[in-house]
Amino acid sequence: MTQKRKRYSPEFKDEAVKMVIETSRPIADVARELGILEGTLGVWVAAYRRAHAGEAPSPAAEDNTRIRELERQNRELLMENSFLKKAGVPRALKVAC
Repeated sequence: MTQKRKRYSPEFKDEAVKMVIETSRPIADVARELGILEGTLGVWVAAYRRAHAGEAPSPAAEDNTRIRELERQNRELLMENSFLKKAGVPRALKVAC
């Protein structure tokens, strides 16, 4: 029993790739949401990245990168703050750090 290969429109492929590229979501999550194979979407994304390798990243991608960096810094500061609270460091010293 042979399985017929499913064809996707170029518009569908473009939208699927945009969901990965512009939102920085994992390929697996987007593929699952769209009901397609992870490998198929991975091939489309890789082809897009090869075709657009020399281009500047979109403003949305730059914003997402900045947001991820700020979230990382926030996590670090929260951990440091939690450590200082547990260590019993007086509040006046926390501000000076």
